Amino acid sequence: MRILITGGAGFIGSHLGDYLLERGHEVIAMDNLSTGSTDNIAHLVGHDSFRFIKHNVTDFIYVEGPLDAVLHLASLPSPVDYLNYPIQTLKVGALGTHKALGLAKAKGARFLLASTSEVYGDPLEHPQSEDYWGNVNPVGPRGVYDESKRFAEALAMAYHRYHGVETRIARIFNTYGPRMRLDDGRVVPNFIRQALTGEPLTVYDEGTRTRSFCYVSDLVEGMVRLLMSGEATPVNLGNPQEMTILEFAHKVRDVTGSASEILFVHPRDERTKDDPMVRQPDITKARRVLGWEPEVSLEEGLIKTFEWFRKRLGK
Repeated sequence: MRILITGGAGFIGSHLGDYLLERGHEVIAMDNLSTGSTDNIAHLVGHDSFRFIKHNVTDFIYVEGPLDAVLHLASLPSPVDYLNYPIQTLKVGALGTHKALGLAKAKGARFLLASTSEVYGDPLEHPQSEDYWGNVNPVGPRGVYDESKRFAEALAMAYHRYHGVETRIARIFNTYGPRMRLDDGRVVPNFIRQALTGEPLTVYDEGTRTRSFCYVSDLVEGMVRLLMSGEATPVNLGNPQEMTILEFAHKVRDVTGSASEILFVHPRDERTKDDPMVRQPDITKARRVLGWEPEVSLEEGLIKTFEWFRKRLGK
């Protein structure tokens, strides 16, 4: 297959490109490098089946030749990014998705949207299944990301129903692994960086919010299975093993052998406004439709991620 990955130089996009190339596909990575990095794809330079195009997907997308699939991962998923660049976040979710879907339609290609668990907002249903419509504040600071993805899902389904485009929607829950940005702002890179540098692990409030963490290789496997499936409606992809952030902080200390203390902080700003209190995917549908569930344990995934961060920081 000849496959375009928007956001192809990002954390998940670059791992997805590796996976597809290893299985004999041709990959075109497209990225404007606003949050992605050429470091993530430097090892692919010179690969006969790989090509990189620097481009902003909110502008018209042109790709020469046939395409079998468009995997739309271009986004600003980190709170650091979407709080600093709210309009760009909305544009890539709306205009970028429109341009990517238009390309898929023109090429007769299958389309996969990388959506997010954030479409559920601060959920009133737990765990979250695909049938849950969510509890999102559309005018809050996080709304620019949440609503951009909800709009993208609606647009994908409109193209599926009206134009007959083969669409796939992956609702991605917290994912971690090598190639995450050091300044990503999310809990995994924050805690690992703090553990490596001997800083306190900063836990918001009492650390009672919950999350579930999926290693990137498991996610990529699930995304490709979804791409190859016949399922047009959303599918949750994530690890259902739920824990509190405080429990996760202790896990990071144990895995890294860090002596960092745990520091409780109580921010009252946009970083935590509408921050979900709980997050856990119901992956019943993924198990049934894709035969998929995560295989990498949290300990194994954290060790791999820690080693990557340690080398990046020269520790």
